[in-house]
Amino acid sequence: MDINTIRTSITVLAMIAFLGIVAWAWSSGRRADFDAASRLPLDEDDPSHDAPRENKQ
Repeated sequence: MDINTIRTSITVLAMIAFLGIVAWAWSSGRRADFDAASRLPLDEDDPSHDAPRENKQ
């Protein structure tokens, strides 16, 4: 087994791993989780948001 065979094998395994991650991220079962995560910055349920700020001078 020469170095080019090893390089080719690593490249193919990396491509398979990448395609697996893309398929997982775009699967319809994950859509609800990603939609909920995308709304997190807009949620105003954070109690620290309503707390008065201390004025340090």
